[in-house]
Amino acid sequence: MDYTPPPIEDGFTAEKLFNQGYSYTYDDVIFLPNYIDFPTDAVQLATRVSRNILLSIPCVASPMDTVSETAMAVAMATLGGIAFVHSNTTASEQAAIIRAAKSRRVPILSNPVFKAPSARIDSVDDFGDSPYILVTELGSAKSKLLGYVSRLEWEKQNDKEVKIYDYMVNSSVSAPSSFDLGQIDALLGEKKVDFVPLVKDDEVVELVTKEDVERIKGYPKLAAGSVGADGKWLVGAAIGTREQDKERLEHLVKAGVNVVVLDSSQGNSIYQTEMIKYVKKTYPELDLIGGNVVTMYQAENLIQAGVDGLRVGMGSGSICTTQEVCAVGRGQATAVYKVSSIAYKSGIPVIADGGISNSGHIVKALSLGASTVMMGSFLAGSLETPGSYVYQNGQRVKKYRGMGSLEAMTKGSDARYLGDTAKLKIAQGVVGAVKDKGSVLKFIPYTMQAVKQGFQDLGASSLQSAHDLLRNKVLRLEVRTGAAQIEGGIHGLVSFEKKYF
Repeated sequence: MDYTPPPIEDGFTAEKLFNQGYSYTYDDVIFLPNYIDFPTDAVQLATRVSRNILLSIPCVASPMDTVSETAMAVAMATLGGIAFVHSNTTASEQAAIIRAAKSRRVPILSNPVFKAPSARIDSVDDFGDSPYILVTELGSAKSKLLGYVSRLEWEKQNDKEVKIYDYMVNSSVSAPSSFDLGQIDALLGEKKVDFVPLVKDDEVVELVTKEDVERIKGYPKLAAGSVGADGKWLVGAAIGTREQDKERLEHLVKAGVNVVVLDSSQGNSIYQTEMIKYVKKTYPELDLIGGNVVTMYQAENLIQAGVDGLRVGMGSGSICTTQEVCAVGRGQATAVYKVSSIAYKSGIPVIADGGISNSGHIVKALSLGASTVMMGSFLAGSLETPGSYVYQNGQRVKKYRGMGSLEAMTKGSDARYLGDTAKLKIAQGVVGAVKDKGSVLKFIPYTMQAVKQGFQDLGASSLQSAHDLLRNKVLRLEVRTGAAQIEGGIHGLVSFEKKYF
């Protein structure tokens, strides 16, 4: 009699789990732990967002008009990720955002106020959010810098009717816009000043204060930033598939965009395949990401058309109602696994777009085959998102809206739902508010450390390692019952404070 114990079979392979006809999202599944033989800090999160665009971290900011503009593009590139600037604006305005982001080297975005020396300051409101008014020859950014007026000094002025040149402080201290944070910090110390204007071609592009520098120095150490061959930050942009988007693309290319995503809720269309062929023929050096897709069939069509990356997700965003309204879509865990399982054969990176609420969701998305995660609500409400904070029920919040909301559609985003020619507009998203999260420069590094710990528990020292373990059937998963999901979260407490850093 043979008493050799049978091989241990515990959990399910991804192939078996995701071929049972169920549509799973991230919370439905859980990975089983694997063997650890390396420390957390040995985990490498470097990846690709498209065939030729490398990132230090697998984080991508979504092309939404309440998420990604200049400040987010600069911050994400500084962190080692990338942002895709939304197209819910004119082509020239979108290109201006790209230029503004690529012209900066520090993750600080101020709103300098300018006045001519012959002008007057009528009230403290003239300073806006800035502690200084910069005085230039013409009273605009594109003229020679002469000096400044501080808010504190102006408030001490007895005669508020005098012209600025009678009391402004002449200043010769400025720095090139190419200066990094360390160089600016050294200059502030050397010159013993509280701020420095950053100048490019006689134009003031930024105003950096000592307070700004100290704040950022207090954040976790940043990873290597995402810099392109031109020595500037990597910045992406979204475009549609209409004829006018060809002109938009020309503006973006001239502005120096590094990668473009075709922004559509359902990317498996003749409009997208024709646009892919046009872009690859007209700008063969430009990486192009197609989507959105959730099935292998959709993915294969776009791969054959020539995309350099795929964006996966349909109806999984926190402000997206596509699955409810249209009864079409797929659970995000299933979608990411299915699309990734065919995309990797062609060397096409996959962006998991939507459904990311915590670091565990990022670990799951990447381990199921994605190369990056695209985040909207995860970044919404941060300091770097567009818009102003307001108070709502005692909480400091910012607006966050789906690009399928009627509010966003009125500005042009209905094109991504192929509805810009429809007489009746049907919303596939909502408008809401998200509480203040602080700066992405602080919470993204903590999130990435949590992701590294997740990868360590899986026995994966890199994204490629995780993908290999999954496809070699080493990584195992199980479906979680509703009770298991409750057990796996915070429970059984009268009260608690949820803090991760």
